[in-house]
Amino acid sequence: MMFAAPPEQSLEWSDEGVQGSYRFLKRFWHAAVDHAEAGPVTALDPASLDDAQKALRRKTHQTIAKIGDDLGRRNSFNTAVAAAMELLNAINKFDDASDAGRAVEHEALEAVVIMLSPMTPHICHALWQQLGHETALIDQQWPEFDESALELDMIELVVQVNGKLRGRVAVPADADKAAIEALAIADENVQRFIDGKDIRKVIVVPGRLVNIVV
Repeated sequence: MMFAAPPEQSLEWSDEGVQGSYRFLKRFWHAAVDHAEAGPVTALDPASLDDAQKALRRKTHQTIAKIGDDLGRRNSFNTAVAAAMELLNAINKFDDASDAGRAVEHEALEAVVIMLSPMTPHICHALWQQLGHETALIDQQWPEFDESALELDMIELVVQVNGKLRGRVAVPADADKAAIEALAIADENVQRFIDGKDIRKVIVVPGRLVNIVV
């Protein structure tokens, strides 16, 4: 019921919706139990993560921020559940059995367990124990999102030539305008459309696109 409609709106009951929530909770249970049965987890070291591990950790902390706002300020339970479902989908797609990978997955699963506990307290209490905790989940502090986990090392920019999409480039998140221009111009596909032509100007829209006018 919490997933199907915002609390201030009426709800059209659906047995299919119950089945959908049941299937989600089964996936949630198996993800946590399978992770726990794979063995102990080492401490998480954010500085040692690769790109895929950072991506899952970024998703985890984006979700912590969103659900905290959904429940604490907006009283929007349906969007909170939807965000938890998205994070669980990311966890299930994550395939990394390394120590660092398991540590990132463990953090993500613990976050989902805590954040779904207001809606599904019994299953979350049981999974909290499965994840190796002896204390009761109800005594656990709400997770705080780590702003440093939200930072991107690389961002993807669209590259246009005379306003038409001609390529995409990955650039460091802290790259300056000159570096972004150089990377965009050097892109192999972009070169096909600017080769032999005079570049009149390069327009950089930070975080979004580069438009090369020839």
